[in-house]
Amino acid sequence: MDVSMTLWVLTILGLGALIAVDFFIGRKPHDVSIKEAGIWTVVWIVLAALFGFGLLFAGESQASGEFFAGFITEKSLSVDNLFVFVLIMAKFAVPSHLQQRVLLIGVLIALVLRAIFIAAGAAIIASFSWVFYIFGAFLIYTAWKLIQEARSDDEEEEFEENRLLKSIEHRFGVADKYHGTKLFIRNNGKRVLTPLMVVMLAIGTTDVLFALDSIPAIFGLTQDPYIVFTANAFALMGLRQLYFLIGGLLRKLVHLSYGLSVILGFIGVKLVLHALHESGVHVPEISIPVSLAVICGVLVITTITSLIASKKQAEREAADVAGKDSVEV
Repeated sequence: MDVSMTLWVLTILGLGALIAVDFFIGRKPHDVSIKEAGIWTVVWIVLAALFGFGLLFAGESQASGEFFAGFITEKSLSVDNLFVFVLIMAKFAVPSHLQQRVLLIGVLIALVLRAIFIAAGAAIIASFSWVFYIFGAFLIYTAWKLIQEARSDDEEEEFEENRLLKSIEHRFGVADKYHGTKLFIRNNGKRVLTPLMVVMLAIGTTDVLFALDSIPAIFGLTQDPYIVFTANAFALMGLRQLYFLIGGLLRKLVHLSYGLSVILGFIGVKLVLHALHESGVHVPEISIPVSLAVICGVLVITTITSLIASKKQAEREAADVAGKDSVEV
């Protein structure tokens, strides 16, 4: 897709305006209701759909298909990220009325950092086509690792601060309690971070680790930096509302890691086939419609099996409780 500088500027300004509206609406700290989260989750999905269909109506059917495949992939990977966001919120004991502010700024930081990753990835791909072999192998390895983690018995996880976050805390110091929406305060004449600022940085910088698999994954679906950026932007910007909407549902998506491992493994194979094709080897390439069908199919099956498994688990636990109560009586 031939993207002019004017279109890039207009897109960034448009996304900036949407972020400003989102910030204006959520500027006052408050507990986000299910209704509010649901409405805005639908709004962001509709906006993403309008953008994708806009590409289609503009005669860019290939770009439209790549956008939808990339958006759905990034969105599904982002849902998995929410598990870690829950751990971060618990680790820093973030008050419920401040969580929406944390996610808003944290996701904005993540979007900026991902833009840098995307620019770097696009530059590397343009110069070295063999990097597709590395991306493909990495995604296949990540898929295997996800399966191993899903099969492990470790249910309780704890968030550990990365080195960058620890160095920032050591450099500036951190206040011992939250001070509303303030990010810095004066403590004994020294300017220090508030816990709110630290948790925002934790959300933003932790997302960079997730970008290590999500960025190669979307480059496996499209090599167009414009599509990669917009798909990531729309997937991330609705993440805050999705956090509040499906917070309770996350625990029920017990097979999500298996589904994501299948998707990442599939895209990894697609990348390797593409790399072989670029090297002159006659191998079949996987089309975008097939990719989109596989991604959507895996997510639907994963969701259904997860809900069935969760329901059976809940019934077993209820039966165990009932059995214990009858014995005690």
